[in-house]
Amino acid sequence: MQTYEAPVREMLFIMREVAGLDSVLALPGLEEVDAELVAQVLEEAGRFAKNELLPLNRIGDLHPARLEDGRVITPPGFAAAWRRFVEGGWNGLVFPPEWGGQGLPWLLNTAVREIWNSANLNFDLCPLLTQAGIEALLAHGSEEQKALYLPKLVPGEWTAAMCLTEPQAGSDVGVARTRAEPRGDHFRIFGQKIFITYGEHDMAENIVHFVLARLPGAPEGTRGLSLFLVPKFLPDAQGRPGTRNDFRCVKLEHKLGIHGSPTCVMVYGEREGAVGWLVGEENRGMRCMFTMMNNARIGVGIEGLGLAEAAYQTARAYAHERIQGQRDGRRVPIVEHPDVRRMLLGMRALTAAMRALCYLAGAETDRAHRHPDEAERRRAEGRVALLTPIVKAWCTDRAVEICSTAVQVFGGAGFIEETGVAQYYRDVRITPIYEGTNGIQAKDLVGRKLTIENGALPWELFHELEAELPAVEAGAVADLAPALRGALGRLREATRILQRLDGDRREAMAVPYLDAFGASLGAFLLARGATRAGSDAAGAAWPGLARFFARRILPPALARLDEPERALEELDPSLLATS
Repeated sequence: MQTYEAPVREMLFIMREVAGLDSVLALPGLEEVDAELVAQVLEEAGRFAKNELLPLNRIGDLHPARLEDGRVITPPGFAAAWRRFVEGGWNGLVFPPEWGGQGLPWLLNTAVREIWNSANLNFDLCPLLTQAGIEALLAHGSEEQKALYLPKLVPGEWTAAMCLTEPQAGSDVGVARTRAEPRGDHFRIFGQKIFITYGEHDMAENIVHFVLARLPGAPEGTRGLSLFLVPKFLPDAQGRPGTRNDFRCVKLEHKLGIHGSPTCVMVYGEREGAVGWLVGEENRGMRCMFTMMNNARIGVGIEGLGLAEAAYQTARAYAHERIQGQRDGRRVPIVEHPDVRRMLLGMRALTAAMRALCYLAGAETDRAHRHPDEAERRRAEGRVALLTPIVKAWCTDRAVEICSTAVQVFGGAGFIEETGVAQYYRDVRITPIYEGTNGIQAKDLVGRKLTIENGALPWELFHELEAELPAVEAGAVADLAPALRGALGRLREATRILQRLDGDRREAMAVPYLDAFGASLGAFLLARGATRAGSDAAGAAWPGLARFFARRILPPALARLDEPERALEELDPSLLATS
């Protein structure tokens, strides 16, 4: 009984009042895009998701992708849905028209991708990675590579896969053993990669692998890795798929969730070696790969958001239908019980904050790409860099909580697979692991994002948040101003401490700090929306959501902030010794 209807009115409200849609549409290159077109795109995406993707969600869970004679067969209906997805122009929404894209804003793309993930995360993993590969080629590819591959990747005729992980490496990609041997104008790739999402499938005529490998004599560690473009079929000069390349899928992983998405073990070079071409410079592969990874990290945060919304809608529908217990002598639906309302309201408040955070990152991406002022572009780039680990980690951790709560709303029926709500819980559990675990995201936040630009990135954001407090004090949620001011003060103090620390003391504080940062920013964004809602029916619930969040969700996150010395003391390794 999975339920989903794209919440277009709320999406548009957040885009306008929280993320700054009007200022995004005023950027160069978006002169032909207006709010009406944005609404139309969202409505059409919602229809496509409901009619095409949502019905396949349970099918993919119950009939997983399978490997037959080296070929990966996706679940029934996936390949046909991909063809309709491509025909609708959805894959190239944000990319330049000269490559077959539509040149629409990243803010709009963020909302559309939320819709895809709510309806069918398993399906959307394919366009997510294709989008990341396109970004890598746009940023680092040669003119010849762009001309040959982008006209196929942007529309979605071909798809892309990101190939980093090896059996002995995991997140420590610096110990990768896959090697690349020069052969004139190309390279031959030999090695094995694991956990390759959509590394092999039957939905597109070609699959372009972006593979990290090491050249002869390259330095040890990540400094010696290069990135190679390795297509499944070698294209001819006209871009037609030709000879089959020397790599194949040897296994599909059996997983807790995301059964419809093929997670492949790929082997390169069983014969003469897989043909590949260098992307960017030698030994600078991690720089190129991080273009893909940072794109994908925000994308994974949006995955969490999408699943959270779908789980909330499904639980809300069940709570209105399920009759259990009595109140005032009458049998009632469980939504009338206060504890069920508490769970549902917590789910909705968290999802609204997650959506606001993801959309803010999308709007800043547009400013980083399009703003005419170089200083403003640099500011926006820094803001996206700061927000990326928070979007990825805070949103996915909260999504796991929300999907777990959805099972709880269903009670025993939620633990039974037939109701479908357990799939959300199983599927969402990968998101805190994808693209660098959330602990790695927290380390990135405190170890890098708090230090680049001479440590200015968080302080610029704090200054902007403080500047919003007078409007909050004069608006519909004036009573929340003290809590917001207190949260900002706690965050500032923790930031000052962390910017003076290094090593284990800083790392011990990383996850609590990211959680507090995400919750504080979420509280501010909800208050922003509540203050600006006015008579807009789409924002009518926001004052109540903002109050619930600030009073029930924000304090526990702030309580986890503590002096780093104490935090490290609590992590006493002797407590983990075997008896």
